[in-house]
Amino acid sequence: MKTIICEQPLQFVMTETEQPVPAKGEALVRIRRVGICGTDLHAYTGKQPYFVYPRILGHELAGEVAGLGPGTTGLSLGDVVTVMPYMECGHCIACRKGKTNCCTQMSVLGVHQDGGMREYMVVPVDHLIATSGLSLDQSAIIECYSIGAHSVRRAQIEPGEFVLVIGAGPIGLGVMKYAKLAGAQVIAMDINEDRLQFCANWVPADYTVNALQNPMQLIEEITGGDLPTVVMDATGNAKSMENAIQYVSHGGRLVYVGLVKADITFSDPEFHKREMTMMSSRNATRIDFERVIASILEGQVDTDAFITHRAAFDEMITSYESWMKPETGVIKAIVNI
Repeated sequence: MKTIICEQPLQFVMTETEQPVPAKGEALVRIRRVGICGTDLHAYTGKQPYFVYPRILGHELAGEVAGLGPGTTGLSLGDVVTVMPYMECGHCIACRKGKTNCCTQMSVLGVHQDGGMREYMVVPVDHLIATSGLSLDQSAIIECYSIGAHSVRRAQIEPGEFVLVIGAGPIGLGVMKYAKLAGAQVIAMDINEDRLQFCANWVPADYTVNALQNPMQLIEEITGGDLPTVVMDATGNAKSMENAIQYVSHGGRLVYVGLVKADITFSDPEFHKREMTMMSSRNATRIDFERVIASILEGQVDTDAFITHRAAFDEMITSYESWMKPETGVIKAIVNI
């Protein structure tokens, strides 16, 4: 079967590998769509934490069940499925508390182990969710949205709160959308005016702020001087993450959604005087996937506008680098297999 491997930073190779055989409790999935995420782009450029080469990328996946291991139930041949790519141990303290998204032995498809940039792969059936009523395209972007849905659930956003989301990439957009659905007044901040316009139309964000144009003054004006009670940074940029603390209201929460391969520092007096809650948000859980699926089925999310670029599997290698350039207008790229 055809497989694309990231051999080392900035090098993809198309090759032939053997089709896997599912064991008990596993399904053989014919991969039909692969969403391209910031994690994939960072891995390609050598900037992704927890990563080793060579690696088959791809964790935003949709496919069809093409086979089942002996005695395996719960799915049927031909079912369209989305993949929960977080392979947890099931036994550690996080797993015992239901926080499988931050398992101490976390292994994510396409990051810690090989992912879905291939024609077929085997996946444990308990990490597959049938997506009846959704298209393959929609099924492929569930994971991306689930990251945002999980972070919003973790932040415990209440209706009417001002929520500042920094970074208007695909993950940031998902954060904005589910914050909006939670009843927040969403402030979108980025340095790209085209992205901010997309936020205004697609989320729709209540306010947009260009981070290069005196953002503190604008945010204070929007919030009546109070500052947002929730700030969520989805940039994966160390400087942005360090600066985010200044935008949080007294008594507010700061949520790091994006991940950076670096140390970040902050002023303890600024942190303490606010009695701020600072937290990270990692991956997602089945609850978040189910929330996203329901929101798409209910027509709350415009998935068509979100997918802006597409390539066939044989064309992916030549198209990939263009997807890292904001000037191309890319929001979400999808690979068809």
